[in-house]
Amino acid sequence: MLFSLLPQIGSMGYSRAETKEKGAERHAEKGAMLEHLDRGLVAVTTSEGVFISWRLMADEVTGHSDTGLTGANFNVYRDGAKIATVNDSTNYLDEEGNLDSEYVVAKVIDGEEVEKSSPVSPWKNSYYELPLQKPEGGVTPTGESYSYNANDMNVGDVNGDGQYEFVVKWDPTNSKDVSQSGYTGKTYIDTYTFDGELLYRIDLGVNIRSGAHYTPFLVYDFDGNGKAEIMMKTAPGTKIIKYDEKGNITSEEYITMPQKDSEAGYSHQDDYRMSSKDYYEHIVEMFMGWHEHEEVVKGNWPETLEECFGIEPKYDYPLSKEDAESLADYFIDEYAPKRSSHNNLREFEGFILEGPEYLTVFDGETGDELDTIHYKPGRHDDGLMWGDYATSRIEPGNRVDRFLAGVAYLDGEKPYAIFSRGYYTRAAIVSYSWNGEDLEEYWTVDSGWTPMSNPFNDSPHGTPGTNNEFSSLTTQGFHSMSTADVDNDGNQEVIYGSATIDHDGSLLYSSFDTLPEGSADPGAKARLGHGDALHVADIDPDRSGLEIYAVHERATSAPYGYSLRDAETGEVIYGKYTGKDTGRGMIGDIDPNYRGLETWAVDLRTTDGERLASDTPGTNMNIKWSADMTTQIVNGELEETPTIENTVKGTVLTATGTRTNNGTKGNPSLVADVFGDWREELLVRTKDSSSIRMYVSTEETDHKLYTLMQDVQYRTGIAWQNSGYNQPSYPSFYFGSDIEWGSVPLPNIQTPSTLSTLQKQVNEYEVIGELTGPLAVQLSKTIDQANHHLEKGSTKNAIRLVKKFLFHLERKSSAPYISNKAKIDLASQAEYIVRMLESK
Repeated sequence: MLFSLLPQIGSMGYSRAETKEKGAERHAEKGAMLEHLDRGLVAVTTSEGVFISWRLMADEVTGHSDTGLTGANFNVYRDGAKIATVNDSTNYLDEEGNLDSEYVVAKVIDGEEVEKSSPVSPWKNSYYELPLQKPEGGVTPTGESYSYNANDMNVGDVNGDGQYEFVVKWDPTNSKDVSQSGYTGKTYIDTYTFDGELLYRIDLGVNIRSGAHYTPFLVYDFDGNGKAEIMMKTAPGTKIIKYDEKGNITSEEYITMPQKDSEAGYSHQDDYRMSSKDYYEHIVEMFMGWHEHEEVVKGNWPETLEECFGIEPKYDYPLSKEDAESLADYFIDEYAPKRSSHNNLREFEGFILEGPEYLTVFDGETGDELDTIHYKPGRHDDGLMWGDYATSRIEPGNRVDRFLAGVAYLDGEKPYAIFSRGYYTRAAIVSYSWNGEDLEEYWTVDSGWTPMSNPFNDSPHGTPGTNNEFSSLTTQGFHSMSTADVDNDGNQEVIYGSATIDHDGSLLYSSFDTLPEGSADPGAKARLGHGDALHVADIDPDRSGLEIYAVHERATSAPYGYSLRDAETGEVIYGKYTGKDTGRGMIGDIDPNYRGLETWAVDLRTTDGERLASDTPGTNMNIKWSADMTTQIVNGELEETPTIENTVKGTVLTATGTRTNNGTKGNPSLVADVFGDWREELLVRTKDSSSIRMYVSTEETDHKLYTLMQDVQYRTGIAWQNSGYNQPSYPSFYFGSDIEWGSVPLPNIQTPSTLSTLQKQVNEYEVIGELTGPLAVQLSKTIDQANHHLEKGSTKNAIRLVKKFLFHLERKSSAPYISNKAKIDLASQAEYIVRMLESK
């Protein structure tokens, strides 16, 4: 019997059902704000000719057929001549094409061409190679040399032109898991255009440790201005580096330190990395202040350290420095090693356990700092109250420094940034909106501390927190989070591992179940608990709503090693107790002979739990690559060559000369529907990290679907993919070889029109001859003037000039120089921009 801790009422006094109904009504009025995208046309050379692929937009869909969606059709042009009309897909193989060809696609509505894409030329290889500028390596304070590898990636339209730019994280070769001792090099974040121009580099500085758990970064248009921002955790020493066209540094500017920190004497030259000597002194200082610790004063912890360590009383409190050093020596050299052979605290170094922590918003186009606030919650201490000293394996700086980040449409309309800290014991999650000027906290969820009777010998995992409302959130978090509308009210929730936070910041549920025979405590209710892999999707198309497939690592203290749950209620549909840390799990339609998505962890099962095989496919990452809408698996870890595996056809891609990231996790830099049709691209670094290779599926498909980037759940999934242990992104609807096209929802979305997109449209109408003469010059000049005033902060003058743009369009003397279609299209975009600017 499963127990879910469900609130009895929804927000604003409505019942849960009433809240859902009202949320759906609100959602129907306003759509989610997503970025404006262009046609995303790509051309790839193959052995059979040139394969071209492009986007279908959600608002271009009018219905469905047996093989896909219907709506806009497309004419394909090679070198100015029409070579095909494509009705049943958004791809085409031109057997007569070659490297010198140039392609354009034109949207066709009711037999009439209404829009043409920008022209593209074929890629020289079967992949596109984005050149990178690798940072120089360095040397740690202990003399260890390190270099850099390109690591995780994200995408966003940072300049408003409808095309994605590429944000690349550079990890040093000595990056660490948060539980591993040692110094790391700095982390860098680069932003590149598709042409390989490095726009800027963000140097996170020495006070942000490098590793998968420290540096999640969000790239998203949070304020709806058509240009993506970048958000991430920062610290003293974080700076923005800019370059000229030749790659020379033109400026280096530190982020703005909050005034109270400056007044307190903090500076950007501070270095909070701890040496082993620093750590010893830190312990001595902690022991000297033991009598004043809040938990000791409250009577929750022993009054003496001798009692904590289980030794005879010997010292007077407050401890003198000499006595504190004596106890520190005992703790480090005798007590800790007796608890575990892994405890070598004399060699503990490289962690950042002190100093300010910030959250910064950067302009995605320029890298300029837009706002910096203190990171919430702060670390409080070195992990003592987080339980980092309580278990046998003593790991200062571990549980306290577990970070996640994501994006959620909490009100169904605008995106909110989600940042968190902790998930093994205390868990805290904070949501923020960005209005273009300030970060505004929306809600905070905090489990509170997990009470301990002895911070040096206790079992804090699975212990309820001190905040009654969210006490059950402890130990439920995973190494990633997901965001999805699990209750179908038009607003997204935050799936925090084995618990889910409702859109309003209330606890939707926290999943518990009964421990079985053979477990640590048969018959007891226990959290489903922490795990390493989390997948939220419509796994079973014959059940209502979404499901969650997860693995759990709490061994004999967890009711299940893996479980499939109802995403709205948290109730387990099926699962199995394993009695061990079940570390990997994946889902996907890998066998089209079975209905729904298959799931696998210790074995392979159907969507309803039927066991298919004892062997399991890979679990590093999946990818929507195939023409038949089945799921493929990305394999390859460490120094192995990445491959894409089809369980029926075998290896369908070998990415020779490239590597995955994050050690045994074997993650590509990114898997996402970056361009082309609805299929995902594989983005992996070259072996020497001189570039990112982007692979496109060139298998012809007759399935027609809008770009996955216009499904809100999928788009936010791409935003959080780099957080923690990278996980695949899934759309809000069932995606598989047996997809029912009549059930594919049409997203209710808004896309901003910006001055950049307006200028791009002007240029495209000029290219096809529907905008000519002096009018074309006047319109471009007016946009340029409006943009100039907007960059200076004069919204009023920008509005005046966009209205002037409209005046030029409407003048009778302009009629000979513009088609009626171009006039209507440009006027519509300009009017939207006016409304957007007037609302600010």
